[in-house]
Amino acid sequence: MIFRARQHTIEFPRRPLVMGIVNINDDSFCGDGTLDPAAALAQAEQQLRDGADIIDIGAESARTNREAISVDEEIDRLRPFLAKWPELKARFNTPLLSINTWRSDVIAEVLPHGGDLINDISGLPDAFNAKLCAEHQAGLLIMHSIGQPKVPHTHVQHEDIMATLDQFFEQRIVMAQSVGLPRENIVLDPGIDFAKQRDDNLTIYRDLERLHRFERPVLLPVSRKTVIGDVLGVPALERDAGTIACIAAGMTRGAQIFRVHNVRAAVQAVKMLWAVQEGR
Repeated sequence: MIFRARQHTIEFPRRPLVMGIVNINDDSFCGDGTLDPAAALAQAEQQLRDGADIIDIGAESARTNREAISVDEEIDRLRPFLAKWPELKARFNTPLLSINTWRSDVIAEVLPHGGDLINDISGLPDAFNAKLCAEHQAGLLIMHSIGQPKVPHTHVQHEDIMATLDQFFEQRIVMAQSVGLPRENIVLDPGIDFAKQRDDNLTIYRDLERLHRFERPVLLPVSRKTVIGDVLGVPALERDAGTIACIAAGMTRGAQIFRVHNVRAAVQAVKMLWAVQEGR
């Protein structure tokens, strides 16, 4: 299986990729965000030193108890990082840059200035973002969710979450391809914690292999999620052990990418688990 994003071509099976989270905002649920571009770049550099394969930058928190920022503000937060990224990238082994945004106006503005992958948490309600990625040969991460971002959907009930995901990704992949985005440029994200209950999330971990029928890389956003807090009864900053457990569950079932805050711990876990699985 091949994944393409601009000049990058990644072939699976291989050791899973680790995506480090850099929040260019001041309201991250883990308290690790910053509005200082230099500090954000320093975070990205440390994550690359710790072994991150992808850096995921986001200027707006996905928290539903915070007001949305304007398109202009989101763009203004991203621009300084994008301007400096080529210098940072050149010092490491061709890492990918993911831009975590769902607004088409933002994507249209920032993609000409960089970014290999758009991490779209909107659930792709229309084809606009896929078309923009196709125009720039960028990758597109399609995350399952219901309703508009920044609006709580904690009431949503799924009779069969895996059947829901199956139908959702079938439709969204067809939509993305209809506007010229190659299938090889698509990554799937089941959207842990987004419009899902505790048992929905646990079922996704348990039955993740069902998504492999799409023959696309599956990203698991495992880091410090609410479902970990629900199971362990611990606050966000005490969920790294639970995060590693979710990585182990995901690797056992074939996930290809993990999105995390604690990159060093995740990279070590992935390398160890890969050595055990593959005998290397």
